[in-house]
Amino acid sequence: MRKTIPATVAVLATALIISGCSSPVSSGGSGGSGGSQSLVVYSNSVSDGRGDWLKAEAKKAGFDVQLVDLGGGDVQNRLLAEKSNPVADVTFGLNNVYFEKLKEARVLDSYTPSWSGHVDPSLGDATGKQFWPIVREPVMLVYNKAAYPDQSQAPADWSDLWAKEQFKKKYEVPAELGGGTTQMVLAGILSRYRDDKGDLGVSQAGWEAVKDYFANGTPAVTGTDLYARMAAGKVDAGQMWLSGKATREQQYKIRTEAVRPRTGVPMVVQQVGLVKGTKKAAAAKKFIDWFGGTDVQAAWSQKFFTAPTDKEALAKANPEAIKATDSFTAQEIDWSFVARNLDRWIEKIELEYLAK
Repeated sequence: MRKTIPATVAVLATALIISGCSSPVSSGGSGGSGGSQSLVVYSNSVSDGRGDWLKAEAKKAGFDVQLVDLGGGDVQNRLLAEKSNPVADVTFGLNNVYFEKLKEARVLDSYTPSWSGHVDPSLGDATGKQFWPIVREPVMLVYNKAAYPDQSQAPADWSDLWAKEQFKKKYEVPAELGGGTTQMVLAGILSRYRDDKGDLGVSQAGWEAVKDYFANGTPAVTGTDLYARMAAGKVDAGQMWLSGKATREQQYKIRTEAVRPRTGVPMVVQQVGLVKGTKKAAAAKKFIDWFGGTDVQAAWSQKFFTAPTDKEALAKANPEAIKATDSFTAQEIDWSFVARNLDRWIEKIELEYLAK
């Protein structure tokens, strides 16, 4: 189980990470060879080659990007810990739940990107203009088709995993809860059991479901991908996001199917925002204009199987990624309810249900 890092340690750790990999940064916000603009970017969406691609493309555009790659909840916690002494200049990849909490904590600064007219502002922060939508992404339960060639024998919903004997100990559960995908899966499950009179807004049946989910699964192995374990026959199912499914099927040479519950799946919208207090605000704004712009988001879609929110990027984006995203029904989730309770849900699950 992931241990909580004290705020002062988190700040120091980040500073050491960045100082160990960054080019010198001048007071004017530029650094590195050729006068490129050096920026620190926090994200939970730079795995599967995204980070390397982003740094290379950003360098062509004149930015020296230093990435800090963490889970969604961990990015949020790091930014909160560093509020009085920010290290990051920009953050992206987190969804509305995390960004709303960062906004409330006054971690973000208002900025209207050059591409703001290309997106639906209601998908982001329509009033405060502190974060803007870039990518839509369904969060799913996937299974190895080789394990269930007959779809009727495969799980049809998350609840099948712990309720039906044939799936017990054959699916992966997270071993730590700092990742955004993990937290959205749990939010999707708990939202089905909302009870304002219950513990943390959830009925006893909901907490029993979470307890059974962890008790009947096989904990993830640190450093070993879910798809590697499915390819080896260690597990047959687990959580995944859409673009992760596409890249891992190619990498591990297996075919997987996404489960489509009647209630739908959590549909998250990744955002980008400017960190308040950055000493490189001008360069950070230029980076947001570049990264969220039509051409880069279309290229990101083609490379990483994503559905951009930029309407003008859709014509040049990956049509299969857009079609696949649109094929999922979005679960009806009160995200404000989730935002109010998520941290306490995670704490309760870590203490009471997470496999030790």
